[in-house]
Formats: sequence, structure tokens, C-alpha cells
Amino acid sequence: MIANLVQLAAEEEQNPLVPPGPELLVGTIAFAIVFFFLWKKLLPNINKVLDERREAIEGGIEKAEAAQTEAQDVLEQYKAQLAEARHEAARLRQEAQEQGAALIAEMRAEGQRQREEIIAAGHAQIEADRKQAAASLRQDVGKLATDLAGKLVGESLEDHARQSRTIDRFLDELEEKAEAAR
Repeated sequence: MIANLVQLAAEEEQNPLVPPGPELLVGTIAFAIVFFFLWKKLLPNINKVLDERREAIEGGIEKAEAAQTEAQDVLEQYKAQLAEARHEAARLRQEAQEQGAALIAEMRAEGQRQREEIIAAGHAQIEADRKQAAASLRQDVGKLATDLAGKLVGESLEDHARQSRTIDRFLDELEEKAEAAR
């Protein structure tokens, strides 16, 4: 069989680039059938897939642009909220400092008031003690003066009314002399 083919090829000298006529006709008809099938069936499906892919890409680009725009809006809102939060924090800090200063001033005023009350109470106590001491001293001096005067005069000065008048007069004279000496 191979020998037959080699013999047939040797008998016919034919251009290897040009196929024989019947083979050319069958090849052309087969090409037309394959071309028609590709053109009618495969090419529309390929175009359909390419159109869908192009639409998907364009839709993806539009979605990406929309998402980027939305992200930019969210970023601006975040920045605005952050600036507002910083402003609010600064306001609260200032308010706390003012309240602290007011509280310190109030506590100082309260301390000053309490100090003045304590000083006033101390002065009142000292004045009361001084008056009590003066009254006690006046009574003791009066008794001693009455006893001494009774011994000098030789009679008893036990009459309380007279004794009080004498003591008061004596002590008043002493106080007048002390004031005049100042």
C-alpha cells in the first residue's frame, strides 16, 4: 500500500501547493459549512459573552466610582464628626476648668467665712471671759475693799446695798483714772 502511494505520487507530477480539483471543491464546501456554523451559531454566542463581559466591567467601574464617591462622602462626614468631637472635648475641658476654678474660689470663700466666724467667735469668747473676769475681779476687789474699809472704820459694812454702791463708786473712780491715764 505504501508502495502504491509512492508510485502514484511519482506518476503524477503535481504542484504540491495546489491541491487537486475535487479535493479543492470538498475543502471549499467544508470550509463554507464550518464558516456558516461559526457565523450563525458560535459568533453570536461569543459576541453575547463579550457584550455581557463589557457590561459587567462597565457596571463594575460605575459601582467602583459610586463606592469611591460614597467612601469620600463618609470620609468627609467622619472628618466633620471628628472635628465636632474635638471641639466638644475642648469645650468640655474649658467648662471643667471654669467649674474647677469656680469651685476653688467657692471653697476659698467658704474657708474665709469659716475663719472669720472662728475669729469672731474667739473674740466674743474673749470678750465674755474678760467681762466675767472683770465682774469677778470687781466682786473680789469690792469684798476686799469693804472688809478693809470696815476694819479701818471699825464698823461692819455688811449692808449689801451700801456695800454695792461703795464698791461701784470706787471701781468707777479707778476706771476713770485708768482711762485718763491712757
